[in-house]
This record gives sequence, structure tokens and C-alpha cells, in this order.
Amino acid sequence: MLARNAESLFWIGRYVERADDTARIMDVAVHQLLEDSTVDPDRTCRRLLRVLGFAEPEGRLDVRGVTDIVAFGRDGAGSILDTIAYARENARGAREVTSTEMWECLNTTYNGLAERERAAKRLGPHEFFRYVEHRAAMFAGLADSTMCRDDGYRFLLLGRSIERVDMTVRLLLSRAGDLPTSPTWATVLRSAGGYDTYLRTYRGALDAGRIVEFMMLDRLFPRSVFFAIRQAEECLAELDDHTDYRFGARDEAQRLLGRARSELEFIGPGVLLDELATRLASLQELCRKAGEAIAMQYFHAAPWVAWVSARESGADVSILEGEL
Repeated sequence: MLARNAESLFWIGRYVERADDTARIMDVAVHQLLEDSTVDPDRTCRRLLRVLGFAEPEGRLDVRGVTDIVAFGRDGAGSILDTIAYARENARGAREVTSTEMWECLNTTYNGLAERERAAKRLGPHEFFRYVEHRAAMFAGLADSTMCRDDGYRFLLLGRSIERVDMTVRLLLSRAGDLPTSPTWATVLRSAGGYDTYLRTYRGALDAGRIVEFMMLDRLFPRSVFFAIRQAEECLAELDDHTDYRFGARDEAQRLLGRARSELEFIGPGVLLDELATRLASLQELCRKAGEAIAMQYFHAAPWVAWVSARESGADVSILEGEL
């Protein structure tokens, strides 16, 4: 498939997942700020901005201020509005490899954002975040039910998996440093939509160590770090044309993801909370490097070309060295 189409699908997967996860994180954080009078709004909002990668403005922050930045910002800093617009533009440029239903879903979602923004500023941001979550779930369902399981689907799923690792890590970073007995750890599960699943898995025991273990190592929960890394590995393995290679992974992205998955798979029990922030920062760096490696391998690769002037070559005309 064309590199530009592969790149568009990869970033559609990333942008839709980013909008979904940002809406989930913000929805839970806003509820906490509004309901818990013991929480310092300015400190919590600044921590949230740092975790999500936004610049911190001057002055004191509150719920309305942080929502305007993260949800409704139009300065290209990566707000939910910006992210959905980017996904729509990528889908517009890759219509030949996406289904009509997928395009209509993204286009309708984008066109409905202005009305949802006005409603959110009158009634509160919850409806806006819920709208984004529902539309992202609809897009994921349409992609799963209308796309062939070819390379295009694999690039879409690969982008979604890489972004899911990054956003789950950011979600855990928002709680890194909290006391293990803090009730705020439950917000991690609610943000990821895993609260009920966790309770069924651990029989209702809300414990920081188990929550971190569930979000990072669970092999069945689709938003866990381990599950998303393994899914990204499977996509890369299916995209690799040289499956008969005898000496392990040939590509940098596969090596990076395989190393991270192995470290998580064989980590000792009960040690995840030790140096959690350092471990999460390492996973964030993994996502950045894996994204760059995937881009170099599939999207921006170019043959080596060197132009030699006539004076240097002794010929009458310039010649082209290298293979095209």
C-alpha cells in the first residue's frame, strides 16, 4: 500500500485513541475536582496539564480553565478538538483505504463538536467528554466491522496500540507519588473504563499495588500496557514480509517493543510500585522511539541518492549514484 495511506491510517488510530483517552482522563478528573473539596484545584490542574503534555499558563487554574485548554483549545497544542480535526483530515486524505462508514463517523463527530462545546459551557463538560468517548467507541467498532484484515487495518491497529500504551502510562503518571493507601488510585481504573473489570478480577480489593499491576501487566484487559504492547508486536510481525528471518527481530520497532514486553512479562511480583515514575518515563520514551522507528521503516524511507558534479567525476554531465 502507499506509504502516505499507511501513515494516515497509523495516525488516525493514534488520534482517535488520544481523543478518547484524554476525554476519559478529563471526565474523571473534573468530577473529582467538583466533588472533593479537599483537593487543591490549581495544583491538581497543573499536574494534569503536565501529564497530558500541555504548557502551564500563568495565574491560578480551575476546572473551567483546564477544560478550555485540554478540551476546547484551538492553538494546535493537542486539545481534544485539535486531535479529532487531525484524525478527520487524515481520513479525508485516505478515503480509498477507509470505509465510507468510518469517514462519516469522523466527519459527523467533527461537525458536532461546536454544538457540544456550547452545551458544555452552559451545562458542564461531562456531556462533551461522554460524546467524545461514545464517538470514539463507534469509530473503533466501525473499523473492526468494515475493514478487511489487511495491511491498512494493521497500521490503524498499530497506531491505536502505540497511543494506548502512551496514554495509559500518562494516566498512571498522574497518580505516581501518591500514597498507596490514597483513594485517588481508583480514579485510574475509572479513567480507563476498567473499574468493574478490576473488581471482578480482585474480588473488590482496592489496593494501589494491584491497580498498577492490573493496568500494566494484565494479559486480558485491552487497555493494559502489556496487552497493547503485545498487540503492536503482532501488527509489526504481520507487516514484516520476511517472516523466515532466523535471528529474531530485524526491525528497530520490533526490538524496542519486544524488549519492553519481556521486561514486563518477567518482572518480579510486588515491585511495580518501586520506582514507578522512572519505569513509566522509560515506557513513554519507548513509545516515542517506536513511533520514530515505524515512521522511518514504513513512511519516510527513501533510497540513498548522491549527486556528483561533472567537475568531480570528470564527465560532461552530472550523474546519479545509488539505486532508485
